Amino acid sequence: MSASSASEQRIDRVASELAACLPALHRALERRIAAEYPHPKPPEGQLALLRFVEQHEGATVREAAEALLMKPNNVSALVSQLTERGELERRQDSADKRVAHLHTTELSRQRIAEVRDLEEHHLGRALLSLTDGETDALGSAVGALKALTRHLHPATR
Repeated sequence: MSASSASEQRIDRVASELAACLPALHRALERRIAAEYPHPKPPEGQLALLRFVEQHEGATVREAAEALLMKPNNVSALVSQLTERGELERRQDSADKRVAHLHTTELSRQRIAEVRDLEEHHLGRALLSLTDGETDALGSAVGALKALTRHLHPATR
């Protein structure tokens, strides 16, 4: 077997294992959080939008749609839902009245923090069950996973 085909097989194996493992990890974490979150947990799309706006206060619907790989009309619908619930604010652009800038509210910042705390708690407890070598390997892999995400995400290329 040539080095090239061995490398291709290794990449195929890693890709297959990541494709199976990452969604399962995400679902397991989501179930844990949903069981303990004291409020109705927002759907993943709403939570992703809230997290994006929290990190990019003043972003527009179009910017959020591009970053989240969603259609602008879907993001606009999420914005309407979150605005009605008092978790997001639309502020009109002073120069172009057709453009609205998105801002999180105190309520949404509090709820995002609650979800983040639960995520970190459950992941931290799970990490404690691993060996030092496994924890070190995951720590080393975080940078590679971030780079992989950037490579797959067209808005960051």
